[in-house]
Amino acid sequence: MKTNTITLSENTLREVDPFIDNAMNRSEFIEKIIREYITRNIARKQKVARDMEIINANLEYLNKEAEDVLTYQAEL
Repeated sequence: MKTNTITLSENTLREVDPFIDNAMNRSEFIEKIIREYITRNIARKQKVARDMEIINANLEYLNKEAEDVLTYQAEL
């Protein structure tokens, strides 16, 4: 395992420490949180990409549907 050193402010460490249980040390906890953050963000980006693919695949239908809805709008 490769080991690196990072520097965190004392305030950040004070905020982190109460969340660390006895089963892991501070470094393990911070690594776990970073991995979870990365996993969550990758999953969110993949979901957005899938949603965009679905929208783009149905673009013509969705545009027609939007135009139809606008015909029911009352004039101001």
